[in-house]
Amino acid sequence: MMNPQEVIKAIKDNNIRWVDLQFTDLIGYLRHMTISSRVISMENINDMLGKLDGSSIKGFTDIEESDLVLKPVLDTFNLIPWENGLGRMICGIFIGNSRFLKDPRYATERLDSYLMEQNLKLFISAELEFFIFDNVKVSIDTWRQSFEIYSSEAPWNGTAFVNKYKDGYYSIYPKDKFQELKIEIGDILTKFFNIDVEVVHHEVAAASQHEINFRGGTSTFTADSIQTIKFVAKSIAFRKGFIATFMPKPLYGDNGSGMHVHVSIWRDNENIFYDPDDSYAGLSQYGRYFIGGLIEHGRALSAIVSPTVNSYKRLVPGYEAPIYLVWGKGNRSAAIRIPGYKRNGASIRIEYRPPDPSANPYLALTAIILAGLDGVKKKIDPGDPIDENVYKFSRQKRKELKIKELPRTLDEALDELESDNEWLKPILPQELIESYIEVKREEAKKILAYPTPIELYHYIDI
Repeated sequence: MMNPQEVIKAIKDNNIRWVDLQFTDLIGYLRHMTISSRVISMENINDMLGKLDGSSIKGFTDIEESDLVLKPVLDTFNLIPWENGLGRMICGIFIGNSRFLKDPRYATERLDSYLMEQNLKLFISAELEFFIFDNVKVSIDTWRQSFEIYSSEAPWNGTAFVNKYKDGYYSIYPKDKFQELKIEIGDILTKFFNIDVEVVHHEVAAASQHEINFRGGTSTFTADSIQTIKFVAKSIAFRKGFIATFMPKPLYGDNGSGMHVHVSIWRDNENIFYDPDDSYAGLSQYGRYFIGGLIEHGRALSAIVSPTVNSYKRLVPGYEAPIYLVWGKGNRSAAIRIPGYKRNGASIRIEYRPPDPSANPYLALTAIILAGLDGVKKKIDPGDPIDENVYKFSRQKRKELKIKELPRTLDEALDELESDNEWLKPILPQELIESYIEVKREEAKKILAYPTPIELYHYIDI
């Protein structure tokens, strides 16, 4: 925990001339304003240091109530090592002296407090998958919609040492041309941002798909870490002339990028998801009810954890992305799995696989936990586990087993969220839910209005 004296000292000792005040909007974009360190003092460092126009940020406020202020969270002070004399702090958003209810970070803060009041402690982490491209060109106007993706690792590149489609998993240099860049990102996150990066590796997709794993913690810490990892990865890649993207499905015909979320809940240093007497997966009844909540609310949850039009191009059969709301141990065709590496009290956890890294992490992590806790509260039976490849089930078999599918479009997911959101109410206010749905409806409507290259390819001669 950093106190005001420590932050002021760090600013002086490191000759920090400017400080980025960072916050996250409703959609999940990291935003900032930069203030001179000269205006920060012991007298005001715990006060509102930044002022912003909330009406200019989609989903925040109307023009008549637009004055919002930023209050820095001192624990999040870090140096930004690639900028000379620049630091950063993540901020909470306030309206007057009260917390702004649509501040996404406020959701995880409230969730962590909510669990603490019940003598529960959450341990949550995420695997972030992303692509690094050599270049991306996009043209959108009234008469031309096109994009070109350049990847020196891709099979279409035509050079030696490229990855084959769906065969990039754990590839090494020189096929993994960004090993050094990944390690640099991991080193910066660990040294300067207090994020314990544990693993970096090449992922399945040929055209330079990668993954970063880090040690998690509370929902607020983990959401902050996700935003920071995206910020650092994109910044370092761009400074070296590359494009790092966390878009779920930038390429047809190969795997998309997910953000698998791992959850365990503890009470008095005991993992209450663990039952040593459970012969199937070492999973307690509490854990099974938690899974029941994820299945029960999975279709509505999809609007928050898979929140873009592009997300649903990832959630299709054949690319390891889950589309069926079933659970099992070690089963990667299931939306929920119990990783099978170890079976003990420290390691038993639930992995929720539908999310992707386009999600607002503060809202996504909060919604995942609330869905699970609703299952515990209502003792929702998740049904029998499935250890077979669900993609190979016939439609009739899925129907007999009453297997629910994730929505196929963002609009369908938003319909589900609109009709099934009471389970979010302990933490997320109605006005945030309504604003989120409204902004996402507008986004989907705008994007779906554009013809795409594949539509012209199929229909130009109709």
